[in-house]
Amino acid sequence: MISHKLSVAPMLDWTDRHCRYFYRVMSAHTVLYTEMVTTGAILHGKGDYLSYNDAEHPLVLQLGGSDVKAMTECAKIAEQYGYDEVNINVGCPSDRVQNGRFGACLLAEPTLVADCVSEMQAATNIPVTVKSRIGIDDLDSYEFLHTFIDKVSQAGCQHFIIHARKAWLSGLSPKQNRDIPPLDYERVYQIKQDFPQLEISINGGIQSLSEASAHLQHIDGVMIGREIYNNPYLLSEADQQIYSVDKEVISREQVINLMAEYINTYISTTPEHGSNRAWHVLRHMLGFCNGFAGARQYRRYLSDSSGNSDANGDTLKQAFAKVIMPDR
Repeated sequence: MISHKLSVAPMLDWTDRHCRYFYRVMSAHTVLYTEMVTTGAILHGKGDYLSYNDAEHPLVLQLGGSDVKAMTECAKIAEQYGYDEVNINVGCPSDRVQNGRFGACLLAEPTLVADCVSEMQAATNIPVTVKSRIGIDDLDSYEFLHTFIDKVSQAGCQHFIIHARKAWLSGLSPKQNRDIPPLDYERVYQIKQDFPQLEISINGGIQSLSEASAHLQHIDGVMIGREIYNNPYLLSEADQQIYSVDKEVISREQVINLMAEYINTYISTTPEHGSNRAWHVLRHMLGFCNGFAGARQYRRYLSDSSGNSDANGDTLKQAFAKVIMPDR
């Protein structure tokens, strides 16, 4: 059974398979989520949207959709692929998502979400979870959130990840919806008190493992998104601080060497027509040295060099050589 004490949020265009492998190098226990993948992409798309590296487990597929039949079919496919869980997106506020009748707008349709959960659970042997906001537009009372959680949990959902901001479905961009609506952690804590039998994780504005540990005094799990993407080495102490694992913290240099090997393997197994192949991986590592002298030169070198056809793992090592680390 997965421990959701710490997880990395699903982030569109960011948490692809290369990003997730990078994170797994630093933490064996943090739960990783895919970018949101729509039912249409899985059922009708031409690409393989569900591929991943076996090292990524524990791994959750975040699914976008609202058609019960399509959601159920995709849950079955996810199980066949070996995903550990499927998570339903009830939090994304973008216009494109709303037009597809999924994401945050589903907070107003708890019966539909409950039907999806019930059918998906019945068709698979992996957990189905829900990630939501605390409210939408003027539907932002505690009672509104309580009713949603109650209805969907009765259908079989045992784990809810709650972004502690409401979403405005019009008037704010997705980026603004991540910053402007105020955080209300206490509302998420209250949900845990009212539903002690459920597993409740909190998301939104969390910037350190110490903050995560403080939240864990009130709820079961913490999900961090942008802070990890901007400062990924934060994950290097997650196993020790959050999961109480007795092991040595991986060094930055060790991470660089392991990722250089990964890049070379990826390049060697990617068709020749794939352009900018090293950049597919390296773009997720731009924040790896933030805060150290030479970090700007590191980022610039990666940006300037990794798009070259001959870029490889050595490109990463050469960039890292520009960083002045205190232990060197």
